[in-house]
Amino acid sequence: MNISIIGTGYVGLVAGVCFAKKGNNVVCVDIIQEKVDKINQKIPPIYEEELKELLEEAVDNGNLKATLDLKAAVLNSEVTFIAVGTPPREDGSENLEYIYQAARSIGEALREKNSYHVIVVKSTVVPGTTDCLIPIIEEVSGKKNNHDFGVAMNPEFLTEGFAIKEFMEPDRIVIGVSEQRVADILKQLYEPFNAPVVIMSSAKTAEMVKYTSNSLLATKISFANEVGDICKKLGVDVYEVMNAVGLDHRLGPYFLNAGPGFGGSCFPKDIHALISVAQYIGFNPKLLKAVLEVNHDQPYRVVELARQKGLRDNIAILGLSFKPGTDDVRETPAIHVIQELLKEGKHVIAYDPQAMDNMKKIFPDIEYSNSAKEAVDKAEMVIILTHWDEFRNDDLYKGKVVIDTRDIIKDRTGMDYEGLCW
Repeated sequence: MNISIIGTGYVGLVAGVCFAKKGNNVVCVDIIQEKVDKINQKIPPIYEEELKELLEEAVDNGNLKATLDLKAAVLNSEVTFIAVGTPPREDGSENLEYIYQAARSIGEALREKNSYHVIVVKSTVVPGTTDCLIPIIEEVSGKKNNHDFGVAMNPEFLTEGFAIKEFMEPDRIVIGVSEQRVADILKQLYEPFNAPVVIMSSAKTAEMVKYTSNSLLATKISFANEVGDICKKLGVDVYEVMNAVGLDHRLGPYFLNAGPGFGGSCFPKDIHALISVAQYIGFNPKLLKAVLEVNHDQPYRVVELARQKGLRDNIAILGLSFKPGTDDVRETPAIHVIQELLKEGKHVIAYDPQAMDNMKKIFPDIEYSNSAKEAVDKAEMVIILTHWDEFRNDDLYKGKVVIDTRDIIKDRTGMDYEGLCW
């Protein structure tokens, strides 16, 4: 199938290389020349495990290319995915400007197209957004929905660091659509992925599935962190507790690991957006607000624990990305920890295998190391914030004061060790 994807960020590019892997012809569209050039040169503009290899294969096979020409991409494809960003506004609501721009641009292209075209929203948008695009496309194109084109909502459920695997082997594929013709086309597209396809009664329902899923996962994390804070005061290891709790088939073991809090591009933004929608319709979402409150406080608990151990002048921060397997520093707990340490006048020495370039845009003046060992050797205190595998070297921390927020150090002899929630 011929596919065009508008937006070459985390969702768009991952979708592009995975669709190409299944034999589709994919054109990725962006407005930034540098990103287009990088993709055509087989250089991923973001870090994600396995992405580079799949991009190289797709470009070499001629199954994927990038372009600035949205109109040509739409005219030469049967299905267009919208995967542009929906950044949060100051009040927590989503900025849908790029979604509407994409809809107008697609409409302009469809003026010159006589064959049926499917438009799929893959960006995370608040319930009701996809339906709002239909009159825009109709007005600009002069075409009719459910006759000349069809619109669907197809949310993504990808985990950064595992996005390629999860796209290729999804738990389920959710499609919100009001026309069977669109559903049939998308079921055909997704057939090679061998996963249950759940056809929702409307685009709005599919949009709500995405927010509900992310909110529930974030709730589990904040729940585990709050229980962990209680466990710390009781002298109980929360990881031991949650290992047993996770064996309950009703709960499962996932997202129950206590730590410094969740971050990234999805959970904080999506919960803020859902809260904003709820308040707009006159509902007070107490639980969702509490999830964010617990998450907000967690990095400051890390710093308070470091204060209790006696802050040293030189402090190594291991892990800048919000999780391993990605270079994403959006909403990462490391930002708040570093800010607090700088307020205390401490010298911060940071290291991360992938995320240092992105963190330099936020903290250009702190020291960055070439390795975990170099950072630790220069410091008297070490704070571990991300559970990259290379940090799982117990000997690395001998003779240091260590704040371990991920329970990755097992042999704790020869160091002044403190766990966050254990």
